[in-house]
Amino acid sequence: MTDTPTTIPDLQPGQTIRVHQTITEGDKSRIQIFEGMVIARKGGHGMNGTFTVRKVSEGVAVERIFPIHSPILAKIEVVRDHAVRRAKLYHLRKVHARQPREKKVVKAQ
Repeated sequence: MTDTPTTIPDLQPGQTIRVHQTITEGDKSRIQIFEGMVIARKGGHGMNGTFTVRKVSEGVAVERIFPIHSPILAKIEVVRDHAVRRAKLYHLRKVHARQPREKKVVKAQ
């Protein structure tokens, strides 16, 4: 097992992230990647904090809830940021035929 990631990014709703999770099957372990959009963040930054990630894979929506300080999380990387106006993006569950209109965040350099 790996330890908790040393640097946990500041996860915000609307970010597309890639979660690297350690999967142990018998005596073997491997890294599985789950990429999707953060739709919720609960419990704050403490030990009880969680975040919900949603992706659509082959037309089937999959949501996973990850504890922030879980020892099975190998790495969390932010792929891209989007500007959203809500703290919880549960309304994306009802979006079927079209992608949500997202504005990309332009960071000043």
